[in-house]
This record gives sequence, C-alpha cells and structure tokens, in this order.
Amino acid sequence: MNTIARLTDEYKNKKIPDFDSGDTVSVEVTVREGNKTRLQKYEGIVISRHGKKGMDASFTVRKISNGVGVERIFPLHSPILSSIQVKRHGKVRRAKLNYLKNVVGVKAARIKEKKVEKK
Repeated sequence: MNTIARLTDEYKNKKIPDFDSGDTVSVEVTVREGNKTRLQKYEGIVISRHGKKGMDASFTVRKISNGVGVERIFPLHSPILSSIQVKRHGKVRRAKLNYLKNVVGVKAARIKEKKVEKK
C-alpha cells in the first residue's frame, strides 16, 4: 500500500453500499442551522459517479422537486453524509445519464429496474 492510501484510509467512509448510475438512492445529510443539527433526506436517481475508490470520489443525484429538476453532488467520503440507502437498482447502459436532464415528465424519465440476486 502506498503512503497516500495508508494516510487517507482512516478518513474513508466504511458504510457505503454498492450502487452505480441509474440506481435510486436516499441520502441522509447532516444539516447545521445555527447551533442546531438535523438530518435531511435527499432521494433521487444517481446520474453519475466520479472516481470509484479514491478520497476524491463523488456522485451526482438528480430529483424532480415541484416540477423542476434539481441536482446535487455529494462527496462520497464526506463526514456530512449520515447514510446512503439504495432503494432500487436501475438497468442502464451508460455510465453518465446526462440525457435525463433533457427529458420532460416523470414517465419519460423512468428507468427499468434491474433484477439483483440477494447474497
């Protein structure tokens, strides 16, 4: 193991589930407002993953809020992420789902579900 990987290993988030582009995820983020903290859920479709294994890995989640598409980029190993839950696995053939940005409507932006065997 090289020096950089050994030094950054203690900062990595260990409880990350296996997910990829096209999956619907629910991300709980710790939000600080003044001196109070609370958990906020953000649920949507993962449209891209950036860097699978390094400390700079991140993923982009897109959801429709009040008829407007909203995207948010989450650093994978950030301490503000409380939990990541995979709701469903999507059957897609691309790594980046940028075509979902141009699709209008909930039915048109639907992704088929992939059959996943339980281990």
